Amino acid sequence: MAHYLVIVESPAKVKTIKKFLGSSYTVAASNGHVRDLPKSQLGVDPENDFEPKYITIRGKGDILANLRKEAKKADKVFLATDPDREGEAISWHLAAALKLDEKKMRRITFNEITKNAIKASLKAPREIDMDLVDAQQARRVLDRMVGYRISPLLWAKVKRGLSAGRVQSVALRIIADREAQIDAFIPEEYWTLDAVFKVKGERRPLTAKFYGTEKNKMEIHSKEELDQIKQAVEATDYRIADIKKGERIRKAPLPFTTSTLQQEAAKVLNFGTQKTMRIAQQLYEGVDIKGNGTVGVITYLRTDSTRISEEADAAARAYIAETYGSDYVAAGSSEKKTEKKIQDAHEAIRPSDITRTPAVLKDSLTRDQFRLYQLIWKRFAASRMQPARFETTSVKIAAGDYLFTVATSRVAFEGFRTVYTEADEEKEESNVLVNGLSMDSVLTKEALEEKQHFTQPPAHYTEATLVKTLEELGIGRPSTYAPTISTILARRYITKEGKNLYMTEIGEVVNNIMKQSFPSIVDVNFTANMEGLLDMVEEGKVAWKEVIRNFYPDLDEAVKIAEKELESVKIEDEVTDVICEECGRNMVIKYGPHGKFLACPGFPECRNTKPYLEKIGVPCPLCGGEVVIRKTKKGRKYYGCENHPDCDFMSWQKPSEKKCPDCGGYMVEKGNKLVCADEKCGYVENMKKEE
Repeated sequence: MAHYLVIVESPAKVKTIKKFLGSSYTVAASNGHVRDLPKSQLGVDPENDFEPKYITIRGKGDILANLRKEAKKADKVFLATDPDREGEAISWHLAAALKLDEKKMRRITFNEITKNAIKASLKAPREIDMDLVDAQQARRVLDRMVGYRISPLLWAKVKRGLSAGRVQSVALRIIADREAQIDAFIPEEYWTLDAVFKVKGERRPLTAKFYGTEKNKMEIHSKEELDQIKQAVEATDYRIADIKKGERIRKAPLPFTTSTLQQEAAKVLNFGTQKTMRIAQQLYEGVDIKGNGTVGVITYLRTDSTRISEEADAAARAYIAETYGSDYVAAGSSEKKTEKKIQDAHEAIRPSDITRTPAVLKDSLTRDQFRLYQLIWKRFAASRMQPARFETTSVKIAAGDYLFTVATSRVAFEGFRTVYTEADEEKEESNVLVNGLSMDSVLTKEALEEKQHFTQPPAHYTEATLVKTLEELGIGRPSTYAPTISTILARRYITKEGKNLYMTEIGEVVNNIMKQSFPSIVDVNFTANMEGLLDMVEEGKVAWKEVIRNFYPDLDEAVKIAEKELESVKIEDEVTDVICEECGRNMVIKYGPHGKFLACPGFPECRNTKPYLEKIGVPCPLCGGEVVIRKTKKGRKYYGCENHPDCDFMSWQKPSEKKCPDCGGYMVEKGNKLVCADEKCGYVENMKKEE
């Protein structure tokens, strides 16, 4: 009887797939990649048309020996690695490492690990897609060139253990640029004015917001403007000028892609991107379900498609009709037409069987698995449902030349919202009273409520908003978002406090060197164009080595120039006047993983180190001591007093020696301006350029 070998990537899948195939199949795992470029050298030969040199990954020898043994016994070998670039490349490397005979080797792919999907894939085997493999080779070689040519420069210039990367350096720059915007942001004052009315015949008061005049919406910029408006509306009658009823529709959301899943899981569940991917991988590879054994409960997790297979679509519609009623089933298909290249024939991320509701699986999943599965299940079910409909009422109230407005909405039909509401969906205002208003309602003003506000700077990036930005700019692909963010966090170029990402001192140094010496590598458009070229390799329109041939000479030249320039800037250890209390030498400034610190030059005999508090030459506004640069526990920079903890002065912005001419308080630097630290004072002046 014929015997078949199926090779998958991860051991977790082996158990799941074995169950679906009969005794004539052996299922084995390669544990990810088996060959790669060597760690000890560039591994790409520019002299020999950039031929990559692949070697067996350390520790994979036994796995390969075992697979060879199984392959010899088998009549046919099915390579069933993941259905994307990376998976295609692993199949190609396996074929080479196992010296598989082309006649008995076939490639199969499936989007979900279910009996039907596995059986269907075995009926439609194919050859290895070399366009996909070449796109992966091009990406791998580009990443290796950037990493291995630039990182040694950072070691020489700053410290060992730093790294540059084709995608990570751009992500770092995006965060740095946002930090610079926040630092330079100057808040502007504005005011709001609400009118509270008593409506004849109603017990509850009605609150309306100031709008402006009939023709223009007005912003109130100052107390003076506010007082003028108040004076005008105090002395006038109030009447209802217009009541408009309408309907608003909120469309059902699209099912998840990798990026939208990472964003939503961050907002709703507070998961980091890495955690989301780890748990989604477990749900995809298979979980033990009581009475069913190991089952893959979601489809493949690395995708930028919102497409759904016809079978899954029909099953979802049938389930919704039966559970919620046919009124709730979406009309037609709600596909998003996209211009962008979608990773092969992938589907969106969805449950492999919609009848497996979160409640059914609750006892079989860990808490985190359950929460992520529930999010994916609800989002998919919602994507196949009718839009939500709201009845809206907007009322204009005239006060002389000015208008106040009230707007409310009431849910007329829940639609998809019966199963799912998005994390950032605005709260529906329920000013129930409005429905009882007519053009003849009599209003009596009870009070005018004024409030001062200040405009807010752009928000710091979170993992979710960074993923969204990388996707919008076309940088990286679904599989790269999580590792990119993890790398810059692990290198301590950025730090995470709460959900926000902040630059560290070491991150600023690395970003500045990259911007200065390798502007194209950290250029957003350049990196996005490179992704576009890799997609063209995948489509078979561009030869992969062509991409490398065009890229390498410029990189090589930039590295050589940077090496020359950096040689002239030999970094000597900066000697300070701090004396080492253990051996009496003057201590020097060194760079560590968290930034600068003081170390004894007598190392290794004397191993004394101390925190380095860099003075900025400005007296503390509270106690007159020196202001120094300090860091939070996570490595975020701020300005504090050297006499801490006795003095609790702290500022995120750099304080200036100059006092505010208006209020006498201290001023801080924001971009190229000096601004009073007291928002209410609001004094701003241009900084003098230093000669």
